[in-house]
Amino acid sequence: MSRWEVRISDPRRERRVRLLLVLALLALPLAFYGGQRWQAGDSGRQADERERLARKTETQARELETLRQRYVVMESGEQLARQAVEQNRQTIKGLEEQIFKLQQDLAFYQGVLAPDSRREGLRIGTFELHAGDTPRRFRYKLTLSRVGQDEKPLSGRLRVSLIGKQAGKDLSLDLAPLTQGLPDALSGSDIPFDFKHFQAIPEAGRYGEIDLPEGFEPRQIKVRATIQGQAKEQERLFNWIDGE
Repeated sequence: MSRWEVRISDPRRERRVRLLLVLALLALPLAFYGGQRWQAGDSGRQADERERLARKTETQARELETLRQRYVVMESGEQLARQAVEQNRQTIKGLEEQIFKLQQDLAFYQGVLAPDSRREGLRIGTFELHAGDTPRRFRYKLTLSRVGQDEKPLSGRLRVSLIGKQAGKDLSLDLAPLTQGLPDALSGSDIPFDFKHFQAIPEAGRYGEIDLPEGFEPRQIKVRATIQGQAKEQERLFNWIDGE
């Protein structure tokens, strides 16, 4: 005997199922199309970003090259300036040495051809003073010569002092301590000399340098000379001329 199965038919449910199947079938191509569009858009954004970075890199490369060229020009200019300064320094040094030799010759002939001089022997010549490259720094040169035809060298010692005021009080400073740490620094308060016709301090056409203490106002330079074998000192005062 056959078995019969009774099924209840629901047309609305069947329509919903068919609709869902249709929507599922339609969603697949739509998803694929959307993915393609998103990928295309993302690739476009990446291409734009790549192009922007390429332009920025090119711009920075041009700026870097410009800076390099400027640096080369500046470095060349500085090198030329250093060469010019060194050349000028050598020229000045050569001229100072020539002047020094001329001063020696001049002192010799002045000493020999000085019949009107009543006193032969040491003569304290000049004290040159010039402003230095920094405030309160000065360059100096002291010259000595002799009068007469004696060929025996003159030997002795000098003491140079700066006379002025500090904090309203009179003050005298030895030259030597003011030269410490500078070119041609003096080792002691007394400066030895030994020459026949002419001597400059410092020698060979150079200039010494001094640093004035803060608050010290110089007025004069006192030079005292003691000749070996003579008890009497010679002394000469020079006015301080600031900046000359």
